[in-house]
Amino acid sequence: MRLAPQETRTYFVTAITAERRRLFQVTATAELLQRTIFDYRSQGKFLLHAFVIMPDHFHALITPAPDVSLEKAMQFIKGGFSFRLKNKLDVWMRSFNESQIATEEKFTNCVRYIEENPVRRRLVATPEMYPFSSAARGAKDPTPLHLVGKTARA
Repeated sequence: MRLAPQETRTYFVTAITAERRRLFQVTATAELLQRTIFDYRSQGKFLLHAFVIMPDHFHALITPAPDVSLEKAMQFIKGGFSFRLKNKLDVWMRSFNESQIATEEKFTNCVRYIEENPVRRRLVATPEMYPFSSAARGAKDPTPLHLVGKTARA
């Protein structure tokens, strides 16, 4: 199955824990989600342009692989994490929020929003200080070529 070209499918996604439990306040749990995200990224399931793991949710800016739907990419992350966690309780709210990114400006704004989230929540003084974020990890894929130089139409 071949979906729309990868370079036309970049999304800002948010997933929230069930009952807004602060699962990722525990370092080992946040590290497990981070490893899960990186494992699927290294398997080529999606490009990871930015991410942050907050105490009760995560944000990511991803471009699914050509043969992977956005829903499947999120299933890899959420389902893969839940399987690895081996918890009897529900881990995630059923759905996730998504917004398709169509311009370089929106892409840049999303990266900033994601990486500054821990600062806005007063968890750290600077984005680079928060360990569960692309700002601290520096591990992120570049801006997709289809967005470079693309601006919103007036």
